Amino acid sequence: MSEEGRVVVLAMDGSEYSEYAFQFYLKNIRRPVDHVVIVHCPEYHNITYSQAPVMTDVSLITQMMHEEERRAQKMVDTLSQTLKDNGLEGKVRSIPGKPGEVICKVADEENASMIVTGTRGLGKMRRTFVGSISDYVLHHSHVPVVVCRHKDHHKQHGTHSGH
Repeated sequence: MSEEGRVVVLAMDGSEYSEYAFQFYLKNIRRPVDHVVIVHCPEYHNITYSQAPVMTDVSLITQMMHEEERRAQKMVDTLSQTLKDNGLEGKVRSIPGKPGEVICKVADEENASMIVTGTRGLGKMRRTFVGSISDYVLHHSHVPVVVCRHKDHHKQHGTHSGH
């Protein structure tokens, strides 16, 4: 890789897992010439998973959409500040959709050199049924992927061996 720089896509959702991946990037991968693209996929839970069987109140739906948009914008602002606070050149892209697909698409669009992501460490059964964003990215990315498993993963999921 030339010293012109490289594009590194960081998947961030505000969780401790994505924060761990971000810190791992800073400590172990970062180069001064990197251009960082943080990808955030807002999740519109309140609307798509509403408990109301049929929503017919347009003003309520509109209000919920605005609330979700404000929440997504707040996350973008926080992630943008994170870039500045750590002296990183780059940008934040907030794109709704299936996170794995969005991350791979952004990596292609930005001509990324690599993707860095965390993992929630889903158990095998849960991963089989609901899938895993990191698994999706690993299998569909056209560039190298660094999956950062949180150091406390085993403790959190009852598989810690006491070490």
